[in-house]
Amino acid sequence: MSFKKMAHKESEFTNNSKVSFEEAWRFIKKVGIAAHKYGSTATRLESFLVGLSKSFGYKGVFRSTPSDIVFALWENPDLPQRVEFVATSAPDVNLDKLARLGDILNDYNAGTMSLSEVDARIDTIEQAPPPWGKFATMLGYAFVGIGLAPLLGGGWFDTLFATLFSMLVYGIVLLSVRLGAAAITWMPLSSAFIVGILATALKLWIPELNLVIVILSAVAIILPGYTISLGAGELVGQHVVSGTANLMSGLICLIKQIAGGWLGIVIASSIFAVEANAPATPVDQAWLLLLFPLLLIGLCLVFQTSRRDLLWAVLVSAIAYLGVLAGNSLMDSTLGNLLGTITAVVIANLWSRQTGRPTSIVLIPAIVMLVSGSIGFRGLAAMAQGEVLLGAQQFFQMFVVAMTIVVGILIGYTIIRPERSL
Repeated sequence: MSFKKMAHKESEFTNNSKVSFEEAWRFIKKVGIAAHKYGSTATRLESFLVGLSKSFGYKGVFRSTPSDIVFALWENPDLPQRVEFVATSAPDVNLDKLARLGDILNDYNAGTMSLSEVDARIDTIEQAPPPWGKFATMLGYAFVGIGLAPLLGGGWFDTLFATLFSMLVYGIVLLSVRLGAAAITWMPLSSAFIVGILATALKLWIPELNLVIVILSAVAIILPGYTISLGAGELVGQHVVSGTANLMSGLICLIKQIAGGWLGIVIASSIFAVEANAPATPVDQAWLLLLFPLLLIGLCLVFQTSRRDLLWAVLVSAIAYLGVLAGNSLMDSTLGNLLGTITAVVIANLWSRQTGRPTSIVLIPAIVMLVSGSIGFRGLAAMAQGEVLLGAQQFFQMFVVAMTIVVGILIGYTIIRPERSL
């Protein structure tokens, strides 16, 4: 939401606030916890809550990490600040619920709803049905597999089985949620392990199958590339605790995936006599015109982008990818990622200004599309196969990509200043 209109109320609230300190405190906490849960980044959440505090006539300071939020609010300079530490669950990116929260706050900002009405409506967000059910989400996983495998140079068999295994990974995700926290923690390893075993067994009948591309494409939707890039960006922005937590969480998830895939290949190879063969001929580039849009749609389905925002999210991601291609043709992939990120940020901020909706709705799928984590996956996979030098180079390149994305975001925000939104 935007604070343009709310800024006009600031002096009124500051001199004679219509919202009591207790009401403001409770409301700010509720908004912060909800936005954190639905995937708002630390930087955006903290900035938004500061603006919300000012609109009530109070001064607030906030610190957000993946596992907690610190709320601090002053009623006036003569009184001590109230501080509360709130432990939170790890964010679960749900762009539809984040958009709903932004819409509700926009209604309050426009004066069409009272604070009590907004408070009640925020409670209903959690019970709102997802815009895309389980079948559509499963298709989202499949679309990511079918779109990513040829993009990474896979052949038709690689693409086919990456698609099938992507749907299997979704089943593992659902099962892990039912089994509880421990299963969720080890889900990156278990999913890659199962795919690794099945892909290696298939290589008996399809010798040209590229195991790395198949496994990578199948588990791509849970790759931590966005988390690693987010962590690097927060460290640059001096959000040390949150940045370190996100960076370490992403790296641990990546290592679990590599360990799972490697163990699956090793165990299956000890059972089946699998020979190394030349990879299949890559899918013709002309097919990417059809398959690549499926990748973008798949990302939006998995992140539960609302129906009215789906087209915009796909368009922003597609235009960002054109920026990647332009940079690649001018120099190399580093410039491509930089131009792609700048393009995505500028368009997302313009879209947010026009619609008043959170920038994250269209920006997160675009950033995830850059799949910086896939480079790290390939690097660790190469190390596990004994190619230490090549693996180290690719693993280091993951951080280069992450920092390129961070620089692109900073440049994009300089070109078009973002609204203070979730």
